[in-house]
Amino acid sequence: MTRTHLLRGMAFASSLVLTAVAVPASVAATASGAAPSLSRGRAADPQDAALDFDSAAYTTITVTVDGRPMDVRWYKEICYAAEPVAAAAQQPGGPGGGSTTIPNTACGYQSMNVFVPESAFDDQRAPVYFAVNNSGWKASYIRASVTAGTSYNSSTSNVGAALKAGYVFADVANRSRGLVGANGTAAGKAPAAVVDAKAAVRYLRLNDAAMPGSAERIVINGTSGGGALVSILGASGNSAEYAPYLAAIGAAGIDAKGRSTLRDDVFAVNAYCPITNLGNADAAYEWLYNVLDTRNRTGSNPSPQDATAIAARFAAYEKSLGLRNPDGTPLTAATMLDTVKKEVVRSAETYLKADPAHTIPPLGGTFEITSGGPGAPPTTRTYVNDWIDVDDATGTVRSVDMAKYLVFVATQATLKTTPAFDAVGVDGNTTSGTETDLFGPPTQKYMNYTEYSWNHNDVAGDGSGLDDTGLTWKQYTAKKTTTVDDQVHLIDPMDFVGTGADTAPNWYVRHGTRDRDTAFSVSVNLDRALAADKQVKDLDYRLAWNQPHAGNYDVPEAMTWIARVVRRAGDPLAPGSRLPAPGSRGENGPVVVTGAHPATGTRA
Repeated sequence: MTRTHLLRGMAFASSLVLTAVAVPASVAATASGAAPSLSRGRAADPQDAALDFDSAAYTTITVTVDGRPMDVRWYKEICYAAEPVAAAAQQPGGPGGGSTTIPNTACGYQSMNVFVPESAFDDQRAPVYFAVNNSGWKASYIRASVTAGTSYNSSTSNVGAALKAGYVFADVANRSRGLVGANGTAAGKAPAAVVDAKAAVRYLRLNDAAMPGSAERIVINGTSGGGALVSILGASGNSAEYAPYLAAIGAAGIDAKGRSTLRDDVFAVNAYCPITNLGNADAAYEWLYNVLDTRNRTGSNPSPQDATAIAARFAAYEKSLGLRNPDGTPLTAATMLDTVKKEVVRSAETYLKADPAHTIPPLGGTFEITSGGPGAPPTTRTYVNDWIDVDDATGTVRSVDMAKYLVFVATQATLKTTPAFDAVGVDGNTTSGTETDLFGPPTQKYMNYTEYSWNHNDVAGDGSGLDDTGLTWKQYTAKKTTTVDDQVHLIDPMDFVGTGADTAPNWYVRHGTRDRDTAFSVSVNLDRALAADKQVKDLDYRLAWNQPHAGNYDVPEAMTWIARVVRRAGDPLAPGSRLPAPGSRGENGPVVVTGAHPATGTRA
């Protein structure tokens, strides 16, 4: 059996002052027992009038959930920014790597589809399931996850499960890398994705009284780059650092003087395999796949000198975080492998004990792994189990060979290039699909954002690196006019957890045990940082057994968790039950960290 640990700690005062008014009208009204006012923020920000929600502007569609028909109101492509950034009609990423034509050039990347199931038509207490759909930090054009006539299985579809539970479902688009603006510039440079997500949250808060669902119960969901996006959104609530960016797009609740009159903190985060902490992701990746010689053992080490040099940076970074494991021991490069091993053990044992039918192949047996991309037929491959020894009868793990485990992970899919996330411009590489193009000014195709890649850029004329600027990374980022380091900071949740920002109180984070897309240390570090943040009340983190780089594979478990934290939080319209206003710091009481493993002390 698992057990619950309480991390004791009273809420502490926030140093962040966001507004000219002490408490936003929406919070004050609810605290007094009244319904939130529709006019909140108007005096401070006339732009908000352009963002009024039209409750009559919907189309009714019918879907089937678990065999039963359900009417859903569809509020189509609500623009959540008063001054959206126009996009070019032709965007990259069409069939065969060509281009695709988007119909909504005015606001297709800064809008959301809102779907309201019939049970929530008149329910202002229902949670809002806020889904971002970007991958690899790429721009996400508006989509409609709920389509007329579709049948959903609530045990496998998070969309169907959310509708069945009576949650308002929001599909949220956002700018990010790869977006071509109407003027031909790269209009989605960091931190655009985070700014847009915050603007969408602010829209929901502005219109809370007029819309079904509660803006005090926003549950944000994302996978991969989307997992990273919801992580930074959940970590940086109400941070004043985003105010200039929000003002530039006419986000709700930013007055003429750039002050915030609304909040953008959220209730809960549901993140899968978050590709986050990009400023240090290369070091984490190379360390993990070089410390036990995994790159060489799998024949995927095309740049051994680069790999060794980048990996050497991990120890100093990990030490700088000052994190600890649940048993109180420091989390460092020296203890990280053992920490990951314990997480793998806990993952396997959780899987075995969840269902008597669950088994893991014995040593010498074979794993059968079925995979396949969208539109492609599934393929099944077998892999010899030479790395984990379990006792199926007792549901326990006898041993894990970490060297062979990492080879197993790296055999599922070829390891990424070196560098893994900031490769453009390094060693003449100009075609890599890494996240380098997320950074730099809109007029520049890409800019290196890590010290190693900056100093080793050798593509003349790209405007990035020592070769073009004559400045090392440290010299370049020491200049007050430099923005690339600010861009890295503003998309990194590790820079906001435990600071003056209002971190979401509830977190559910999963990272597959077969995921080779980002280092396991990235999610481990996020978990340990959240555990130390006194605002976090419920933290459910685990490596998901035998899952690849994917998300929403555990719909019943995730939805049960959401229902539980919503139930525990109580009525969002009851006096005194709202989340803290800007300038406050959480609610008094212990932090609940669920599912601690008796043997390891780590969290579920």
